Amino acid sequence: MVKKAWRIIPRPLLESVLNNHAQHHRVPQPLILHGPRGVGKTTIILERLLENWNTGPHLTGYTDFAQSIKDHHPSHNQSFPWSSWSSCPLPPLSSLKGHLESCLESMAEKGIRLGAITSHQIFTTLNKWAGLNTALRRILSSNTASKKTAAVSDKVSTSVLWDRAVFAFSGRLNVEEIVGVAGLGDKVKGMSVEERSYFKEALVALRLAKEVIRMQQGWRANAVAHLNRTGGFSRSLANSATDWPCLLLELLSAAAEIDYFQPKLVMNNIEVLRNAILTDDSTVSASIYHDSLIWRIIALGANERCMPVILVTSDSYYSYRAYMDFGFPDIFISREAFGWTPEEAKLHMVTDYFSASEWTIVAEVFGSNPRHLFELYALKQCNYYQKMIEDRSNSFEDIVDVYLAYLQITVVNPAMCKAISFVEKFAHDATSGRISKDRLRFGAPWRHPPFTDDPNILYEWAKLQLMDFVQSLVNAEFGLNYLADCSLEIFDDPSAVAMLEVGLLYAQRDPSFIRPVSRGIERCLVRWLVQEKIKMNFQKLATNEAIRFLLEPFA
Repeated sequence: MVKKAWRIIPRPLLESVLNNHAQHHRVPQPLILHGPRGVGKTTIILERLLENWNTGPHLTGYTDFAQSIKDHHPSHNQSFPWSSWSSCPLPPLSSLKGHLESCLESMAEKGIRLGAITSHQIFTTLNKWAGLNTALRRILSSNTASKKTAAVSDKVSTSVLWDRAVFAFSGRLNVEEIVGVAGLGDKVKGMSVEERSYFKEALVALRLAKEVIRMQQGWRANAVAHLNRTGGFSRSLANSATDWPCLLLELLSAAAEIDYFQPKLVMNNIEVLRNAILTDDSTVSASIYHDSLIWRIIALGANERCMPVILVTSDSYYSYRAYMDFGFPDIFISREAFGWTPEEAKLHMVTDYFSASEWTIVAEVFGSNPRHLFELYALKQCNYYQKMIEDRSNSFEDIVDVYLAYLQITVVNPAMCKAISFVEKFAHDATSGRISKDRLRFGAPWRHPPFTDDPNILYEWAKLQLMDFVQSLVNAEFGLNYLADCSLEIFDDPSAVAMLEVGLLYAQRDPSFIRPVSRGIERCLVRWLVQEKIKMNFQKLATNEAIRFLLEPFA
């Protein structure tokens, strides 16, 4: 077969749904685009939609929180992992926070450039949230250019303080910086003094607002450090950590205008933000920051309407559990992508990429997951495979076996090792009293973890729980309808939770099945189960032989 470049195939229905959401300038709810790994969610955003969402009046901020994971991201010449991002070395929260804020700041600067965001709007929005007097007085008193006017009467209104602070702060920006930030280029030469003053005032106001929020966060630093040490929760501290991005979101939403300025935000791999690492006490924990950010986006949409915000994720937490955690089943707009059906995949794949006989094998072993198909086709086109075909000593089935072994060794086995560690942690937490007694009262074996600190016993117990769970999945033909069968208790099982967290299983929303992310992963799970059973049988035989040898002299 002649080598043919892989092409991005349109998905008209899903693209129409996403385009319809993005064409609105303000919407009442954020949208979650979710689905199993490898079905093309990121591809459809980057390759099909993002360019159109940045033309004319449209402006789209795109933030991929996984881009900081250099060993597993295409931007660093790597490939997306098949297992969950939580299985990879996670980036620090401060880095992700900086990426999001810089993205929103650049969008706000575009709004200023179009005259859609003014100094007055920035002041009005900021003043709704908290008192500004103390922070503005501190800024005025610390500004060297305003020492002579630093003494301000206590009776001066907040708006007057703001105007004076903007004037004092403006000395920090020169003309070149204004031109660079505002992106005006040669246009500045044809602008009047009033126009330049207008742009400068708005830019200075944006910088001043950031400084005010930074100062207020500094006053809460000790409280945040205490919160991180104790592991508690404070809504005021959580909101203070997200004040700056949420201020920008509210400014952009208020400035949105059909056919003139229509901003929107795409946050890809949002689960990385939820699981990021806290390296210092500069902000609250990642889970609190994530929840506060989404809560405030929801509140902005419900109360005043928010610019379109799209969250893209492969974490099944966002398919069902997130809706419960944030209120009720319709708190988000849900759009779930499952890739192609086998019939659609056959239409696109045969005969451009696989022959009819090859496709029969691929569909049987791996299903129609687009990433499986792409990786298998790339393997098929490599020089080594072409040489094997020429030698007539191998066939396409050998390539399928090689790729299946690759998934087994590099994806499923390491993920199952991590899942075992999660179940071990559950047992340790149970013995330490950190697990609710309601989860340990009756029934399944996992409700009775071994009360011991012996790591070998805990490891063997955790492995047995996972083997039992995978065997149950096999008996259920790898499908469990947790809503229709009233089986929500499955989310209490540490084995189910562990396999969902490592990304081998996916909990769909509609239909509400828990299943492996692909047929290829399903086959690898069966192989893992068989391998572990064989190991257990060998251990049992070895133990019996040892006992027989020791008892021989007494026979």
